[in-house]
Amino acid sequence: MLPATSKLCAAISYRHLRNMTGLRRQAAVAISQELSRLASHSPAPSSWIHQVRRRSSLLSSRLEEKPFSEMEMSYIKQGEEALQKSLRILEDQDDWKTETVAGNGDKVLSKVLPGVGKVFRLEVVVDQPLDTVYGELVDNMEQMGDWNPNVKEVRILEKIGKDTVITHEKAAATPGNIVGPRDFVSVRCSKRRGSTCVLAGMSTTYGAMPEQEGFIRAENGPTCMVLRPLPGSPSQTRLTWLLSIDLKGWLPKTIINQVLSQTQVDFAKHLRQRLARPA
Repeated sequence: MLPATSKLCAAISYRHLRNMTGLRRQAAVAISQELSRLASHSPAPSSWIHQVRRRSSLLSSRLEEKPFSEMEMSYIKQGEEALQKSLRILEDQDDWKTETVAGNGDKVLSKVLPGVGKVFRLEVVVDQPLDTVYGELVDNMEQMGDWNPNVKEVRILEKIGKDTVITHEKAAATPGNIVGPRDFVSVRCSKRRGSTCVLAGMSTTYGAMPEQEGFIRAENGPTCMVLRPLPGSPSQTRLTWLLSIDLKGWLPKTIINQVLSQTQVDFAKHLRQRLARPA
């Protein structure tokens, strides 16, 4: 279903097809059916999916801005693919195993998926409203290296429309240099509908950012963060972070698993510290 939907979206993006109302209607119906199918599986992300359907289709808000080039459309489709894959992983509540539970209730879970490998899921509650958390993670993403010791640099290489960006991230050296220097080139897609935000991403290729000397080009995705107000407490935000990374190189799985789960725990700690600083 999704491949066919993607083709319809791509077709409508070209200038000479934008006025073909029949094709637009067919695409909207296809996307609505796909969202309905996803919403029926689990209540976890369904509220966000319903918000998307009520406010606008996935393509209408984007394609009215301007026609996109074929390359830009490919990046938009990659971002949408990362979002859809991430939500499907989070919808499936079976077989998650506990990796870490911190004293404050922060929890890291994991599961192994065919064709993807081991994925990690962080569940935390942040004592800040959603707008504040969203602003730090999306609007100020290039400042992440200032407060997260696990990140050396995040740089936006290109913005495509309202929702999609291409980024280059450099990971900071790990203690004892267990994992050598890694970098990532990613396409990121952010969707904010009603009271729920989804920030999704996956690795991509970008001609202006080839592999860098001294860094191993790692791969991530599908990955996403879901932000929702804590029920009954709008001043707090529930954050779910799905992490999927292939660090490449010759690294024992035990070390990789330890590093990734600890990275998520550390992220929550440093994010709270960042948000608690004086304005």
